[in-house]
Amino acid sequence: MGATYRGAGVDIDEGDRLVELIKPHARSTEREGVLGGLGGFGGLFALGKGRFRDPVLVAGTDGVGTKLKLAFAAGRHDTVGIDLVAMSVNDVCVTGAEPLFFLDYYATSKLRAEEAALVIRGIAAGCRDAGCALLGGETAELPGFYAPGEYDLAGFAVGVAERAELIDGSRVARGDAVLGLHSTGLHSNGYTLARQVLFERAGLGLDSRPEELGGKTLGEALLEPTRIYARAIAALRRAADVRALAHITGGGLPGNLPRVLPAGTRARLDPRAWPRPALFGLVQRLGEVEADEMARTFNLGIGLCAVVSESEVAAALAALEAMGQGASRIGVIVAGPAGSEAEVEWEPG
Repeated sequence: MGATYRGAGVDIDEGDRLVELIKPHARSTEREGVLGGLGGFGGLFALGKGRFRDPVLVAGTDGVGTKLKLAFAAGRHDTVGIDLVAMSVNDVCVTGAEPLFFLDYYATSKLRAEEAALVIRGIAAGCRDAGCALLGGETAELPGFYAPGEYDLAGFAVGVAERAELIDGSRVARGDAVLGLHSTGLHSNGYTLARQVLFERAGLGLDSRPEELGGKTLGEALLEPTRIYARAIAALRRAADVRALAHITGGGLPGNLPRVLPAGTRARLDPRAWPRPALFGLVQRLGEVEADEMARTFNLGIGLCAVVSESEVAAALAALEAMGQGASRIGVIVAGPAGSEAEVEWEPG
């Protein structure tokens, strides 16, 4: 018998079965602008005539990182898709763009359709939360490329904004307030350090229940999905004139907030102003991690920052509270040396 693609490790029939399994999930994310369905060579999306005066497309791409290792170990595949959407969509939204559609890339050594469908079910859930369509994607079966039982994910989000309404931080001024929108935990950054501390150094397991976590298992706390801030940003913009937005990912507050501040300004933050999820304290204690290392590795409880006028702080916080998004006034914009690069000024503790 001659060689076959299946014999070499790639099962086209399993890929076709996956497409049928995920079609209902993709359909559940459809929104105005989507043309056609899954199965074409490219996803189609119409901006709509007359809807925008001067539209600017905003694109973002990201992955989930080593958080996937925990999904493999726990055998839980239905939440990392939410993380995938969040990491790209949040980046797009902080420019002031409305997320339109999302594409995913799923790669594994041996495709298991049911497992992959769980991942994509999570991606669809994230897309519904963000208000964007799951427009298409790619599934790659690459024998021998990944370890057995593992896969990798990448995501690509596209949004649109009116050019005149883009949020670029240029209007940030001394005396403006910095708001911090609370995170759900580590989100999708710092997992290499967290895993090393919690599992290798401290010898804990996914089923461990450290006292700090209030009854949660370590696996539950670590696999808590990244928060998607699209709807919170929309509510915030309806309530206040938002002058800057920053998605707090790898690099933490000191590495991300300055990216949206003008030269010659500083964000003076008070780390006592917001609740810090207990998981961060657990990692810091068990790993004897220095405060500065924690601050530049993790979000420390703030997943997104917004800069607004001091006079609009109350309205902004009320709007976020009304939609169930925890937030705190965490700092103020102050002047730095003329022409100096923007930076964060604080003692993380």
